[in-house]
Amino acid sequence: MVSKRRRLDSENRETVTEDASKIMKQPLSKLARKSYDSHEVEENGSIFVRLLKTSGLTLKTGENQNQLGVDQIIFQRKLFQALRKHPSYPKIIEEFVNGLESYIEDCDCLRNCLLSCERLQDEEASTGTFYSKSLIKLLLGIDILQPAIIKMLFEKVPQFLFENESNDGINMSRLIINQLKWLDRIVDSKDLTAQMMQLISVAPLNLQHDFITSLPEILVDSQHANVGKELSKLLAQNTSLTVPILDVFSSLRLDSNFLSEIRQLVMGKLSSVQLEDLPVIVKFILHSVTDTTSLEVISELREKLNVQHFILPSRVQASQSKLKSKGLASSSGNQENSDKDCVLLVFDVIKSAIRYEKAISEAWIKAIERIESVTEHKALDVAMLLIIYSTSTQTKKGSEKVLRNKIQSGCIQEQLLEGTFSTHYMVLKDICPSILLLAQTLFHSQDQRIILFGSLLYKYAFKFFDTYCQQEVVGALVTHVCSGNEAEVDTALDVLLELIALNPSAMRLNAVFVKDEMHLVIRKQLSSTVFKYKLIGIIGAVTMAGIMAEDRSVPSNSTQRRADLSSEWCTQVTSLLQLVHSCTEHSPWASSLYYDEFANLIQERKLAPKTLEWVGQTIFNDFQDAFVVDFCAIPEGDFPFPVKALYGLEESSTQDGIVINLLPLFFQEFAGVSQMTSQESSQKSMSSLCLASHFRLLRLCVARQHNGNLDEIDGLLDCPLFLPDLEPGEKLESMSAKERSLMCSLTFLTFNWFREVVNAFCQQTSPEMKGKVLSRLKDLVELQEILEKYLAVIPDYVPPFANVDMDTLDMIPKSSSAVSTKNRNKGKMGGRKQKADISKASSTETLLTEDTSECDTVTSGRSPVEKVLEYVTKESAGKEGKTFVSLQNYHAFFRELDIEVFSILHSGLVTKFILDTEMHTEATEVVQLGPAELLFLLEDLSQKLENVLTPSFAKRLCFLKNKGNRNIGFSHLHQRSVQDIVHCVVQLLTPMCNHLENIHNYFQVRRLSYYKTRNHSLGAEHLSVDDKPRVKAQEQHTMSSCYQKLLQIFYTLFAWKGFTHHSNLHLLHSALEVLTSRLKQTEQEQPLEELISQSFNYLQNFHHCIPNFQCGLYLLRLLMTLLEKSAAPTQKKEKLATLAKQLLCRAWPHGEKEKNTNFNDHLHDLLCIYLEHTDNVLKAIEEIAGVGVPELVNAPKDASSSTFPMLTRHTFVIFFRVMMAELEKTVKSLQAGTATDSQQVHEEKLLYWNMAVRDFSILINLMKVFDSYPVLHVCLKYGRHFVEAFLKQCMPLLDFCFRKHREDVLSLLETLQRNTRLLHHLCGHSKIHQDTRLTKHVPLLKKSLELLVCRVKAMLVLNNCREAFWLGTLKNRDLQGEEIVSQHLSSPESTSEDSESGMTSHVSRDRATQDGEDEASDGQKDQDNDESDDSSD
Repeated sequence: MVSKRRRLDSENRETVTEDASKIMKQPLSKLARKSYDSHEVEENGSIFVRLLKTSGLTLKTGENQNQLGVDQIIFQRKLFQALRKHPSYPKIIEEFVNGLESYIEDCDCLRNCLLSCERLQDEEASTGTFYSKSLIKLLLGIDILQPAIIKMLFEKVPQFLFENESNDGINMSRLIINQLKWLDRIVDSKDLTAQMMQLISVAPLNLQHDFITSLPEILVDSQHANVGKELSKLLAQNTSLTVPILDVFSSLRLDSNFLSEIRQLVMGKLSSVQLEDLPVIVKFILHSVTDTTSLEVISELREKLNVQHFILPSRVQASQSKLKSKGLASSSGNQENSDKDCVLLVFDVIKSAIRYEKAISEAWIKAIERIESVTEHKALDVAMLLIIYSTSTQTKKGSEKVLRNKIQSGCIQEQLLEGTFSTHYMVLKDICPSILLLAQTLFHSQDQRIILFGSLLYKYAFKFFDTYCQQEVVGALVTHVCSGNEAEVDTALDVLLELIALNPSAMRLNAVFVKDEMHLVIRKQLSSTVFKYKLIGIIGAVTMAGIMAEDRSVPSNSTQRRADLSSEWCTQVTSLLQLVHSCTEHSPWASSLYYDEFANLIQERKLAPKTLEWVGQTIFNDFQDAFVVDFCAIPEGDFPFPVKALYGLEESSTQDGIVINLLPLFFQEFAGVSQMTSQESSQKSMSSLCLASHFRLLRLCVARQHNGNLDEIDGLLDCPLFLPDLEPGEKLESMSAKERSLMCSLTFLTFNWFREVVNAFCQQTSPEMKGKVLSRLKDLVELQEILEKYLAVIPDYVPPFANVDMDTLDMIPKSSSAVSTKNRNKGKMGGRKQKADISKASSTETLLTEDTSECDTVTSGRSPVEKVLEYVTKESAGKEGKTFVSLQNYHAFFRELDIEVFSILHSGLVTKFILDTEMHTEATEVVQLGPAELLFLLEDLSQKLENVLTPSFAKRLCFLKNKGNRNIGFSHLHQRSVQDIVHCVVQLLTPMCNHLENIHNYFQVRRLSYYKTRNHSLGAEHLSVDDKPRVKAQEQHTMSSCYQKLLQIFYTLFAWKGFTHHSNLHLLHSALEVLTSRLKQTEQEQPLEELISQSFNYLQNFHHCIPNFQCGLYLLRLLMTLLEKSAAPTQKKEKLATLAKQLLCRAWPHGEKEKNTNFNDHLHDLLCIYLEHTDNVLKAIEEIAGVGVPELVNAPKDASSSTFPMLTRHTFVIFFRVMMAELEKTVKSLQAGTATDSQQVHEEKLLYWNMAVRDFSILINLMKVFDSYPVLHVCLKYGRHFVEAFLKQCMPLLDFCFRKHREDVLSLLETLQRNTRLLHHLCGHSKIHQDTRLTKHVPLLKKSLELLVCRVKAMLVLNNCREAFWLGTLKNRDLQGEEIVSQHLSSPESTSEDSESGMTSHVSRDRATQDGEDEASDGQKDQDNDESDDSSD
């Protein structure tokens, strides 16, 4: 490595030239120089002057430059030879130096000697030298003169140290020291070093900086170590010299250990240095890093480097404000700019080190990665990760990985990121492209936290950076919006909304850019052949049109320009909507989505009047032209069934009415697809599949234009439809598959049409309108029954779509029949042929049939998702091939009822006026909400509340099933807040209470009538309403279903978790006040506890006439929900147990269990409620197991227990499982006995355990009678749990009670021993039958039994009664106690049951000891051969 001293650096040349230019105020040409007078030349005749002149240099006086007439090297060689060959050598050297010293005593002469000489010839061609040296510099290049010249210069410097700069800006001290720089050779480097350090020590501060920084250019490499030591001492003494000294250290060759010591010294002062000194200090620290020390140094630097300390928030805000306003800079602003420049320099130093030193970037990444605490992370860490990502290509991936890990662990949060941008925005602005690239990369992640962080990068880059960066941010976000990735699109749109709220003025500048991009993307999506993207385009276009056409109230004094702009926007909106219409008119799916999205837009936004008028008129004309014909128009076509005008509400004989032309439109599509003709569908007529969605848009437009009044389209409420007779009757069996599919599709379309009609007119106030709406409800109920008939014979039929959504693309209804895979596949193919779609792609059928749900169970065929009870079930009546159909499985193919529809529940008796041809009242008709219509509304309301108010995790979803399917058919509902929905339901509580009371009275009247008829032959507790033979079964079933749905709605409402939130308490108060007011009217506001108590009392009154088992269960659940909100629920807890027991002890109607597939689950829940709320669980279990079960055993095969009619041989497993589980739960909750407990407490706990063991004994012995797998499984599972609970909870109690209650304890253990013996028999039974479902429980159970033996023995030893324990070999027996034959010869010692009884047999201590020693071997023998088992006796 070449020494810096030996380099002919161009910087030195430029410096010398610059110094010369300062002196020569006016440069002279060569012609001017030749015209100098002779008196300007120095002519003193001294040896010094003569030798210089002889060698080629002429001294000048005044401010004139010395003239060099020869090449600089030639001059030095001539002078050296003149001195060396002089007769008086070496004395001549001293005379020469003395002459020089005398000459430079004059300041002007000294300055001339220190400045460059003037050249009289062009020397560049021969020497390549571009500048001329000074006389002193030339003399220092001669070895024999150098020591004396250096000594003279150092003697000369002190007289100029404290002088100010001259008028020409020259400092003589600096100029003298500059002569020593870049000498080709130093004769005495050690002396030169000593004199320089001595000079530095006495120089003033400003010159000390210059002298120190000149050292690398003066000294040779051999002196670097000595200079380093001297400077380190100076550094410790004077902190003001830190910057120049460290700057010099970076240029010297120093030992690494020495640099480490200096680095530690500097690091300790890092937090106290001035900001302007920080760049040099950081540069030194980073340059002194080695591969081995990099991590340690960077970690310490990260801890102590606090740039934020130097930039106060006020300064940041002021600088940002100044930057944005571009105002004039003040003195404080200059200081801020200086501070920011220093900070930028610091990070430039860091970036330079990271770019060229891989070890430093890796160390910085590792230092950040090692931080674990969230609070220890600083803004500098985030900034450094971003800088490394943008600067170092080698460690780019490493920095991104660490950043991702920190985001996922929650270490880097939004507040920290915002602080990073706020503090280092000037630094980060320079790497804006890299930050945007990183944000784009994070957007592609699957982790939502990382995507959110990427969005925050965009947000704060827009907030803190300049206009150019803001435009780049918006462009990147628009690119994300157009990506097609759902999460990416949603997040990008959210960020754009945040940016609009954050800085509207800045976003306004980019509005055109965003708008144009959006327009382009939407047009591409609308024209896409991929149906998914077409749907996205429709939604985007409708949303954009809604924003553009939104009604913005304009003041009357606004300018004409605003009016012209509004007119221009209206034109753009109409053009956009026409584009959407043209792109969707050939696809029923796309058209239906367009109409529904547009309807939602009109419902949510207030459009400009001009736009709304155009939309309303266009929709009205399109609907009328497509679907409405005159009553007298006879449909033409070859229809398979006669066409009639059906479901008309007006009975006028005139032929001037209107009809919905449903059958002709649908049959045209149906026949066209099924026959697979190539006929083009370019006609303007719309698809009948869009009828309901088109009407929804029409009625919302009319309602918005006329403030909710629908008189303009009220004819659609009562107009008939061109249809065949949908009631199949006896023709169903003779219909072909194609005809059945046609009729079923028409029924679906008609059904959805009436649902939308009810949606539209449900809020009309005139009695005539209300009466017609009720009539349409009756039509809906009738159509439901017809649908069930068709669907029962077409199990794999796919209905026409009703709701177009991304989630409906893979939705297919589930049949209730267990159909083989082969038949199911055939049904799918048939479904495709039978379905119709105007679109050539037949997207409806293809998309619906490709994704088959796998949630149907093999046994029942019912989806596990389905939790709501079916309100109508069909019995096969012994006919094969007939299936059970639940319309709830087809809810995705029904149009959604709005929440406003349930205002019909307020309706009482409605008088309908029938008019004649002259609009005079011809007759009146009273219409009311019947049971079937009430059930229809309650079914739908129940589904809505379950979807909205019940948490999704509480619903059972099949594995890999699309979880979005649970929201299909509830899109309108989810547009409203949950609080709004709850408020609407609370408003419906009063009419629902009326209906509940009316139904209750209905059953009460029939109960009393039945009771009188039977002459009190049955006890009240066994009275069943369904036993009344003279009541119509269908009417009673409907009323019973209404009863159940009302209770279910009440339960879902009050079980809503949102009531616990403080902001929703007023809703809970309102709901409870409605229930309380049914008992008594109070004007003053009551406390919550009183409202809960009164509501509980009101609801419990309904238990007297519960029509079925499910109603009783929902009533119990509702009461439990109310008690959960009470501060003192124990007061009414016993009432719940009483009500639950009454339900268990009631004889429910025959077939109740068969009519509901969830009966077992409901019975399980009822038993749990009873045992959890009764005051004595053990007594209740003993009553059921000791009274009810023996009654069942002694009863005929199909009979039940007389005390508990719900207990049958089919339901015994449920009773048994719940009793075992509750017994184990109860004993586990009992605290173990301690020595500090009183005697009374010990006795009470011992008594309690006696009852528990007695119940356990009764239950375990039942497996001898009921030996099915479920019962045995329960015994193995809960038997082990009971034994473990006995070990933990009871054995400590027996340790203390044995001495005073010896007989009670022995009796308790003897009872338990008999039960453990049965468990041992069960283990043997499981192994003999090789039932793996049972044998997997055997090892754990045997382990618990062995622990019990050891624990009992330890208790007896503790109480000095070891003689009461002995151990014998136990035979393997089956459940009935018969010895297993294969083990007959293995245990000769025990031949009778008596030999197995040991707990009451007291043997000698020797025998007990001997048996105790054999305990371990017996246990091992039992595990190996399964021939014996330890028993406590």
